[in-house]
Amino acid sequence: MSRFKEKYQREAVPSLKKKFGYKNVMQIPQIKKVVINMGVGDATTDAKAIDAAVGDMTAISGQKPVVTKAKKSIAAFKVRAGAPIGCMVTLRGQRMHDFLDKLFNISLPRIRDFKGVSPKAFDGRGNYTLGIHDQLIFPEINYDKVEKVRGMDIVIVTSAVNDEEAFELLKVMGMPFRA
Repeated sequence: MSRFKEKYQREAVPSLKKKFGYKNVMQIPQIKKVVINMGVGDATTDAKAIDAAVGDMTAISGQKPVVTKAKKSIAAFKVRAGAPIGCMVTLRGQRMHDFLDKLFNISLPRIRDFKGVSPKAFDGRGNYTLGIHDQLIFPEINYDKVEKVRGMDIVIVTSAVNDEEAFELLKVMGMPFRA
């Protein structure tokens, strides 16, 4: 069992049960999946950009991403329907636990002038979205081999009913929220 899953069982379950007064263990919120999305805007002009993004995403998540394609043509952005414009990966189970453990304890604290993540980025249904400006905060990325700094969106999907429960779950699990 991973360190992250153990922490959920040992700390989060009793804490959430006590705070919200759950009668059944199935009511206790848990993290269902993590979706990482990386948009590659320069893929329209440079075909190798998408390969670099896929390589970085594979190293970060430990799973091969799916290349996302444009749904419709937009002339202003020089995008044609069906053209590759990014990549995404959905993590569940062990890979998800390992990724979140790495994100909370290693990667986020490596951000320059890091004061914590915003506690306001919940969607109203207990899901949290986090935007990262560069992929260099992850230890798997070799600084010398990076051609272009790319950002990504990380969505943490929970089974929580509302934002308050999700906030408490992520806080107990070690998410570094801003005070």
